[in-house]
Amino acid sequence: MENKKFYITTPIYYPSDKLHIGHSYTTVACDALARYKRKQGYDVMFLTGTDEHGQKIQDKAAAKGVTPKQYVDEIVATVKDLWKTMDVSYDRFIRTTDDYHVKSVQKIFTMLHDKGDIYKGTYKGMYCKPCESFWTEAQLKDGKCPDCGGEVYEAEEEAYFFKTSKYADRLLQYYEDHPDFIQPATRKNEMIAFIKQGLQDTCVSRTSVSWGIQVPFDPKHTIYVWIDALSNYITALGYGNDTYHDYDKYWPADVHVVGKEILRFHTIIWPAMLMALDLPLPKKVFGHGWLLLNGGKMSKSKGNVVDPVRLCDRYGVDAVRYFLLREVPFGNDGAFTNEALINRINTDLANDLGNLLSRTVAMCEKYFGGTVTNTPVTEPVDAELLDLVAALPGRVNDAMEALDVPSALIAIFEVVQRANKYIDETAPWVLAKNEETKPRLNTVLFNLCSALHVVTAFLQPYLPNTTPKMADQLGLSQEDLDVLLKEDTVGTVRSQYTVHKGEAIFPRIDVKKELEYLEAEDAKQKAAAQAAAAPAAPAAEPAAITDHEPEISFDDFCKVEMRVAEVRACENLKESKKLLHLTVFDGERERCILSGIAKWYKPEDLIGKRLAIVANLAPRPMMKGKYVSEGMIVAADTADGGCEIAFYGDNVPVGTRVH
Repeated sequence: MENKKFYITTPIYYPSDKLHIGHSYTTVACDALARYKRKQGYDVMFLTGTDEHGQKIQDKAAAKGVTPKQYVDEIVATVKDLWKTMDVSYDRFIRTTDDYHVKSVQKIFTMLHDKGDIYKGTYKGMYCKPCESFWTEAQLKDGKCPDCGGEVYEAEEEAYFFKTSKYADRLLQYYEDHPDFIQPATRKNEMIAFIKQGLQDTCVSRTSVSWGIQVPFDPKHTIYVWIDALSNYITALGYGNDTYHDYDKYWPADVHVVGKEILRFHTIIWPAMLMALDLPLPKKVFGHGWLLLNGGKMSKSKGNVVDPVRLCDRYGVDAVRYFLLREVPFGNDGAFTNEALINRINTDLANDLGNLLSRTVAMCEKYFGGTVTNTPVTEPVDAELLDLVAALPGRVNDAMEALDVPSALIAIFEVVQRANKYIDETAPWVLAKNEETKPRLNTVLFNLCSALHVVTAFLQPYLPNTTPKMADQLGLSQEDLDVLLKEDTVGTVRSQYTVHKGEAIFPRIDVKKELEYLEAEDAKQKAAAQAAAAPAAPAAEPAAITDHEPEISFDDFCKVEMRVAEVRACENLKESKKLLHLTVFDGERERCILSGIAKWYKPEDLIGKRLAIVANLAPRPMMKGKYVSEGMIVAADTADGGCEIAFYGDNVPVGTRVH
């Protein structure tokens, strides 16, 4: 295993603004995987970085009155500070403005051109500025960008194209031959469907954007984002440059970890580029879900982002790391709430882990002066705990091999919870009352120390600041911890433990007080982001309810069919300031719904969301018959005269009946 290599990458983040906790999730997950592999004895390369070119950066810099390089330099400094705060152990940080990367990308572009896989043509189609993506009319959804749902505009310019379409069949065959290439496996069908609908060649240069890498043999062209950004995974290793010499050592990557919104680029365009270059493909691409806030993606402009630095300063880095790694389900979206964060800290870290450590160490000191030994005074009650401890290395390893970090933590904390139960079952304070049961007491406390030894060892990749404190209280050296992960077995870990009590590793939080503080901070942040808006008037006392409808029977109510639907597309209507035009999928078909919620929701707030609709409402012609609305959105009136839609998570299937 000492000679085995492991290469893991995050996406390179777009530095249009400071990163938020959603970006932190991706990077901390990769950090846990990298740390785990290092502890196993692997030679690890962990790469992260920033994608710094493109029209958005050019426009933001111009608005601020600085050069694009000055703009990104300032943002990148905050990114590196954030990863330092989050204790991210990356091995290499690449910037697409780095000279060596620029040189490599120009070589790659030239190679693809010389092989005939890049050709010059004219692009005429629709362009989405936020996504920096070109789309054909057929690819648009209701005239909007199929990725973000935003506005597109017609663009025509001379451009170079990469022959992505040439590799469609090879990609499909590769997916079939390598079923683990796209993870989670549920996302593979999306990629197959995208290719089968007709894979288009990819526009890979622009003449209207100057902020980027020039095409070396045609300087009026700037190399477009995907050739530039995706190449980072090999240029950072030295491919096409003399700065690094690690390509042969680490490529192909073991896993690219990316957000689900850019999975397509990493599993279609990037593999096609590598095929064209006759280079090996990465072993796996994992598209994780989003960390949602109030049911939607975080957005700086809405003031609904969560600042990880603020949370780390208040609760400690490891508490925030644990929340991120434990709370987001494997491959699916997760939700951030203040309550969830505090509950994780209090329940898992303070009550379960912290309490187990402090109780065990305190009893060892009280009853045996701090030293307990391995004695054969066993009873059947010991077996369940010891069996769970013995199985832990295999369970953690299986989960980490599957990139299922939450399941690895669940396995570890099952041992923690079982050990706490073991204390209640064995009642050490009762055993301590009688000299005849002191040997049995010694065995119980030794078993608890043993369990904590293994737990501490396996928590290292996830809680790197806490585990040294735990080891210190348990009298363990670094070698005592690392040997367990390298050997992948626990056996009889030690014959004796000498412990000493320390400070609580995770103090319990006053929930009510803390929620009040966080809610106040969130309100300040939102107010700052919406400074231009007038302050909201205090909510009035609720008026008497006067809009009752006539009483109906239960049978009448059962005639109303409400189902969960997914918003596939959404746009404002030119003919009405009040109406949004939604295309929703109800589990059977797509349908059009016109809803008067444009005052409170923007199209991008709704695309991809799951909500309730009245599905059996008779179709209703609207706007002089130009549109036919086939249902209604279920929403509630708010105290300030607005409306609020209840959204459903991925665990509620589209088409589910709402009762």
